Amino acid sequence: MISKQTACVSARRTARWPILFAGAILAGSLGFAGSAKAQSSDAGKLLKAMTDYVSGQKSLSITFDSDIEVITPSLQKIQFTSSGQVQLSRPDKLRATRTGGYSDVELVFDGKTLSINNKDANGFAQVEAPGSIDKLIDLLRDKHGVTAPGADILFSDPFDVMMADVIESAHIGFGVIDGIECTHLAFRNEETDWQIWIESGPRPIPRKYVITSKTIAAAPQYTLRIKEWRTEVPADAFSFKPPQGANKVTLSDLTDFDELPQGAVAIGGKK
Repeated sequence: MISKQTACVSARRTARWPILFAGAILAGSLGFAGSAKAQSSDAGKLLKAMTDYVSGQKSLSITFDSDIEVITPSLQKIQFTSSGQVQLSRPDKLRATRTGGYSDVELVFDGKTLSINNKDANGFAQVEAPGSIDKLIDLLRDKHGVTAPGADILFSDPFDVMMADVIESAHIGFGVIDGIECTHLAFRNEETDWQIWIESGPRPIPRKYVITSKTIAAAPQYTLRIKEWRTEVPADAFSFKPPQGANKVTLSDLTDFDELPQGAVAIGGKK
């Protein structure tokens, strides 16, 4: 059993995975450390092109797979995997679902009310949260400890958020994700390394992210792979209807909707 001392990428940091993609992890074989300064400007421009493209989409529908690693007290690395979907309509509508081995959860925001439904527990919570998607993400993360997949990239101005604490960056080269050629970028902050693979060509969309915690033994990672990227969203996507027989509870009483099983605590580097 994984104890409460389990270490991994923090819940707060996983909310920030689509951002500061860092890295001298390939320093030995690629000479990354020596060339980081020369490559940093190129990496920043490529990331800016991606964030401009993403923030320019008024509506988005994304499906994803995610992996989160934990380190047990005996230093065994265990990985938990989930799949989900994020739909948004800027500036103030969002829907996110995540299904894993330990939770089946949906989050719906219609610009006024936030609804979170734990399907496994047959319970849901609602709170008033008028405002934009930007405000909602901050509210969820800072006040309620709830994260939405790819939260940083959903901001109206994701580039500034993603680059806020970057100290090194590099254009590593190219890679292939699900048969699609991608540009591979890496960024670094004080406690975490981040990487991102961006689709080459006219649609510079993110295809894969890896977050590595440098302050924890065995360097656990959080990985996200975007499977589908569409700009069509159903008209009723942001309407929440409680399931028949579901119990309404307070948000603080809505438990077991994390990616990890009960008893596994996420601990990691801070931004």
